[in-house]
Amino acid sequence: MRTRGAILLATVVTGLGLGYTVANIGFGDYAELNRMFTFQDLRMFLSFAGAVVIIAVAFALLRVRRTPGRIHGGVVPGAVLFGTGWAISGGCPAIPIIQVAGGYLPALVTIVGVVVGMRLCRWSNGRYFQVDSGSCGL
Repeated sequence: MRTRGAILLATVVTGLGLGYTVANIGFGDYAELNRMFTFQDLRMFLSFAGAVVIIAVAFALLRVRRTPGRIHGGVVPGAVLFGTGWAISGGCPAIPIIQVAGGYLPALVTIVGVVVGMRLCRWSNGRYFQVDSGSCGL
């Protein structure tokens, strides 16, 4: 029987394991990420590509079907903004959490930026754009 506590415990243990793995691969290190994005060191790039291949094979074996989604006017600007933030901060929104856990306190600025950006997005979308967020939600 699954209880909320057991599910929470499994989630925490899995998250800690993933964080440990990601940190030790180097995804929490700005210099490593820079070398990956500038193709100076292909180790992390190949790790990421390998993960994509593994999940693609797993999805094919499990016959996971993609949910039909709507592409709207906010997708491209959102993707550009997300990529710009990733390049400036040295990682996707989860990486600063790993950096803070590793003692890199300047990553707190990135976390604050993510929170402020999400709130600004909700506010501006509600006031000016009214873009349907689809299944993601704002």
